Amino acid sequence: MFPNLKLSARFVYIFIEFTASMFFSMMFVVTSLYEATVAGLTPVQLILVGTTLEVSAFLFEVPTGIVADVYSRRLSIIIGYVLMGVGFLVEGFFPFFATILLAQVIWGLGYTFTSGATQAWITDEIGENDANKLFLRATQVGLFASLIGIGLATLVGANNVALPIQAGALGVILIGIILIIIMPETGFHPIPRHAGREDRNTWQHMWHTFRQGVGAVRSKPRLINIVFIGLFYGIYSEGFDRLWVKHLLDNFDLPVLFGNNQVAFFAALRVAGTILTILAVRFVEKRVDSTSPLAIGRAMLLVTGIISFSLFGFALSPLLILSLALYLVINVLRNVQIPLQTAWINQKLDSQVRATVHSMFGQVDAIGQVMGGPIVAVIAWFAQGAAVASLVTSSLLLTPALFFIRRANSQSMEEADPKIESVLAD
Repeated sequence: MFPNLKLSARFVYIFIEFTASMFFSMMFVVTSLYEATVAGLTPVQLILVGTTLEVSAFLFEVPTGIVADVYSRRLSIIIGYVLMGVGFLVEGFFPFFATILLAQVIWGLGYTFTSGATQAWITDEIGENDANKLFLRATQVGLFASLIGIGLATLVGANNVALPIQAGALGVILIGIILIIIMPETGFHPIPRHAGREDRNTWQHMWHTFRQGVGAVRSKPRLINIVFIGLFYGIYSEGFDRLWVKHLLDNFDLPVLFGNNQVAFFAALRVAGTILTILAVRFVEKRVDSTSPLAIGRAMLLVTGIISFSLFGFALSPLLILSLALYLVINVLRNVQIPLQTAWINQKLDSQVRATVHSMFGQVDAIGQVMGGPIVAVIAWFAQGAAVASLVTSSLLLTPALFFIRRANSQSMEEADPKIESVLAD
């Protein structure tokens, strides 16, 4: 049905990062605005939308990661992009609380098919060290692409906030279709059914893979601490992700841009954040050794502390200019943290369970957001719809991650060569 035009794995990974970043940026610029204005969701409903998405990720993350390890990472990624596009189509065409909840389930399922599988696929194709470097490089490419997506959202959404979501959703579906044609899979070897266990059925085989993934995490104390770091990142993030736009709308008179086009204001804000993130990621790429767990851990400690402090200030700032500056700091450092943590997890993993382990970390993030969502929802309810108290709480919920980052760094030093450890101690 489709011609066989397989391209290099590096090119395809960059293609995925570029196109996905462009279309997702196009949609995400307006999603919170769309939900708060067109759909008219309250703060509690906004948080419930996010919680529904994360419950879906929690339920589907590991099973879909196991599918990627047992059958095909390429197939898993293709299915994921098609499902994510369908989910956003549902949200973009039906601005109602119930249908938006349904959309979260669909696109959450699609996301889990790509989470873990994408990182595992490229690592198997080009090798662990090259993949860890490519994660940071691809992040920069994605950031440039997101600028294009922001511009498209501003043009398309000037008179119709839903239109960028609808157009972006179609673009995401198109990614999946194009990958059928161009995406190679030469480094993947399905987990073999072990000798003497030829009678193992599919579910038993998947359960065996899951147990191997758990064993891989338990065998590395550093990974156990990263699990808790990911948990607290998930717990804090739900309140910020869902309420920052409403917080600005409710507490400040936003500047009028291009004929009172609200999309243009938030697009300009994201453009500024994206440009700053490009510079920050480039700085980190040069200064942080992505093959060193200790170097990554020290960068994570600094990034996490600044995010927590900045979010606290963002919630309480009485000045629009200060709030916007703090938002930019948070946004930039969150984008820096993602490839750092991916490289941190990816080091010295067995190829046969790599997708499963990455998916387990995705599930931990989902668990955190499911835990954090109700906390900030209850606070928002008691605060009679005000987002300030929920945002302050979110900033405090991130602080325990600092303790686990320090523990992970201590364990990285213990695992290091004694000579290297003595140098670091000096």
